[in-house]
Amino acid sequence: MLLLATDLDGTFLGGKSADKQQLYRVIRENPTIRLVFVTGRGLETVIPLLNDPVIPNPDYIICDVGATVVNGRTLEPIQPIQSEIENRWPGSLVVNNRLKDIPGLRRQEVPMTRRSSYFFDHETDMEQLKHSAADLGCDVLVSAGKFLDVLPPGVNKGFTLKHLVKLLNVPEDQILVAGDTLNDLSLYQTGYKGVVVGAAEPALIEATAGQSLIYQAERAGCGGILEAFRAFGAFNQYDPAAEESNELPAAGENQLLMVYHRLPYEIREVNGEKKHVPPTSPNGIIPSLMGFFSGGRSGTWIAWEEVEKTGTKLRNMYIDEEKYPHLLAGRIGLTKKEVELFYKVFSKEAFWPTIFSFIDKASFNHDHWDHYVRINRLFAEKTASEADYGANVWIHDYNLWMVPGILRQLRPDLNIAFFHHTSFPPADIFNIIPWRGDIIGSLLQCDYIGFHIPRYAVNFVDVVKSLLPVTVLEEQNCTERFLSYSCPLGIEKMPRLIEAGSRKVKLGAHPIGVHTGYIKDCFEKAQRNNLVQQLRNQVGENKKIVLSVERLDYVKGPLEKIYAFQEFLEEYPEFHGKVELINICTPPAKGMKIYDKVQQELEQAIGKINGKYSRIGWTPIHFFFRSFPFEELVAYYAVSDIAWITPLRDGLNLVAKEFVAVQGLKETDKGVLIISEFAGVSVEMGYALRTNPYDKRSLKEVLLQALLMEPEERDMRMGRLFDTVQYYDISYWSNDFMQEMESIRSLQYHF
Repeated sequence: MLLLATDLDGTFLGGKSADKQQLYRVIRENPTIRLVFVTGRGLETVIPLLNDPVIPNPDYIICDVGATVVNGRTLEPIQPIQSEIENRWPGSLVVNNRLKDIPGLRRQEVPMTRRSSYFFDHETDMEQLKHSAADLGCDVLVSAGKFLDVLPPGVNKGFTLKHLVKLLNVPEDQILVAGDTLNDLSLYQTGYKGVVVGAAEPALIEATAGQSLIYQAERAGCGGILEAFRAFGAFNQYDPAAEESNELPAAGENQLLMVYHRLPYEIREVNGEKKHVPPTSPNGIIPSLMGFFSGGRSGTWIAWEEVEKTGTKLRNMYIDEEKYPHLLAGRIGLTKKEVELFYKVFSKEAFWPTIFSFIDKASFNHDHWDHYVRINRLFAEKTASEADYGANVWIHDYNLWMVPGILRQLRPDLNIAFFHHTSFPPADIFNIIPWRGDIIGSLLQCDYIGFHIPRYAVNFVDVVKSLLPVTVLEEQNCTERFLSYSCPLGIEKMPRLIEAGSRKVKLGAHPIGVHTGYIKDCFEKAQRNNLVQQLRNQVGENKKIVLSVERLDYVKGPLEKIYAFQEFLEEYPEFHGKVELINICTPPAKGMKIYDKVQQELEQAIGKINGKYSRIGWTPIHFFFRSFPFEELVAYYAVSDIAWITPLRDGLNLVAKEFVAVQGLKETDKGVLIISEFAGVSVEMGYALRTNPYDKRSLKEVLLQALLMEPEERDMRMGRLFDTVQYYDISYWSNDFMQEMESIRSLQYHF
C-alpha cells in the first residue's frame, strides 16, 4: 500500500495537464493508495475540490498548515488529534490583537482556523513579531519571503501527519510526502520518503539537498510525484506504463437622520395623559443607535406615532434634551388603520413571505401597494424637510423600501444609506413581486446598502442584474469573518461596489450583534437572586434542558421542530425522563391574523406529545406562549444545556447570540448551540452545530450529538463562540455601519 501525503497548490494541483490526469487516474484505479491532502489552505477552500469530478477525493485532509485535520469523506475532526491542537491555540482574536501594530504586517484574507496568516515586507520587525508570538505560546512559520503563519506551538504539517500516521498505524516505509515550498519543510523532517517536485521554492530545495530519503524531481507538480514512483523501488507498482506527454500546455455632514419604523421611546398613559418613556429594556439596537447622539451630534429620528385622524400633523419634540441635546423626534402621524394596512397587512402578507422564500404564502394587492407607497412618501418628505444640506440619512428595513427613491428626487444632496434587518432573497424569488422594478430602482438611489451577511448582498446584485446592466467594480473576500463553502448561506466573495445605470452603490455585510455588557449585568443579577438555581431545581438536576426561544411565525419552523422532537422521543426512549424541551414562543403583534393557524397547530401538537409521554415528575415539553422580561430570559439561557434554534429561514437570529453571550460567562459546564443552516447567523458561528430544519433526521441527529457531547468539547466550542459574539457586539455593528456610511461621499455627485 501507499499513503500519499501531498501539498495542493504547486504540487497535487500543479504540473502539466497530462501529468495531472495520469496521477489522478493511478490513484482512482488503485484502492491500496490512501490519499492525504496536506495544505496551508483553510478547510473552506479545500471543500470545493471535493466536488470536482476530476480530482480524487482524499481519505484525510490536513489543512491550515497542520492546525486542522478531518476525515476527507465526512469532514469530521480526527480526534484526539484535533482536540490537542485546539487546546494549544489561544484564539485568532487574541493573536490578531497582539500583532496588529507591527509595521508591514498585513492579514491574509483567506479562510483560516486555529492559525493566523499574514503578508510581511521589509518594514516588518521579525524579532518583535516572533517575540510577541512566543509570549502567546505560538510558533511562526515563514515561506516564500513574504508569507507567514502564526500557529499553535509545535504544530505544523509534519506534526499533524505524524500523529495521523500513528493513529492509522501505517508503516513508515509505505509513506510518501510531496511539496514545493518551505511551508512544506516539516513534512520532510518526519523521516518518511519524500519528493520535492520540480519548480519548487529554492529554499526548500536547499534545505532538503543530499538527504537519502528525499528525491528532488525535475517535473513540476504531479509530474514530480510520478517521477518519485519510479525513483523509489517500493512504489514502482504505481508508475504508470502510459507514455508521458510533454507537449500539453500548462455640509450638514455631522447631522444624522435615523429613519425607522418605531420611535426610540414607548408611549404610556399615566393618569389619562400620554407620557414618553425610555424602552423598558436597554437591550437591542435602539440604545446603540441612540449612542450616536449622546455626544451632542445633531439629528432627527423619523418614525410614526399613532393619531386619531388621518393627516394629523405632529410637531417635532426633544427625545431627551438633557442626554441628547440636539436630537429631535420627527413624528409622522398615522392612524391605527393606516398602520395596520401598511405594516400588519401589506408588509406581512406581500413582502415578509417573499423575503423568506415562502412564496406560496405571498399575497399581492395593488391598492395596498399604493397605500404602502403613500406612507413611504410621508417618511421621505419628513426626512427631506428635516435634513441639513449634505446630511447623512440611515434608513431601516423593507417597510421603507421606497423612501430612498422619493428622497433622492426631493434632496439629491443627501448621503443615503439603507440597512436590511431581514434576509434578502435570490432573484427568482424576489422577482415575483409585481413592483420589483420600483423597489430596486428606489434602492439604487442609496449610496450605501448594508445586509446581515454577504450572501444577501450577492442576492441583491443578482436581482439588479435581472433588471438592468450591472458592473461589479469592487469585490471583497468574505472568508476571514464568515464561513463560505461549508454552510449553505456561505459565499467566498461579495460585491462591494457596483455600477448600475448612472449610479454607483457600495454594499456591505454587517451582522447585528448583541449588548454583551447588559447581558452580563442581567446574568450576574440572576445569579445574585438565585433565579438560575431556582429554575434548575424546578426542572431537576439530572435532566438536560433543551431551550427554544422564538416569535410565533411560520418562518421560524416551530411545527417542524416539535414534530422532530416527537420522533426523537419515539426513537430514543432512553432519554425519557432525562430531557425536557422548554419552548418559549413570543406572541405576534395584535391583529396579526396570519399566524392564528400556526398557533392552533402548534398547541395541538404539543398537547398530543405531552399527553402521550408525560408522567409524574416529567413533562417532555414546557410551552410558554407569552413574552418574558429579558432578565428572566437570561436565566433560562443560563440554565439550559442546549439552545435548539431551528428557523426555516431567518435573516440573522439574535437569540443564538444572546444564548452564547450568557453561556460564555459560565466557568464550566457550558451549553451547546444548535443553529439552523438557513439562519444568517450560521455563517458567523463556526463552532456551533448546524442543522437542516427541513430534514427531520438532521434535527434529531444533531440534537443527539449535542446531548452526548463531552464537557471538554462543549466548553471549547462555547468559548470560541463567546469570543466572536463578545468582539462583534452591537456597538461594533453600529460603528462599523456608520464608518462605511460616512466614507462614501465621493462615489458620485447627486446634483
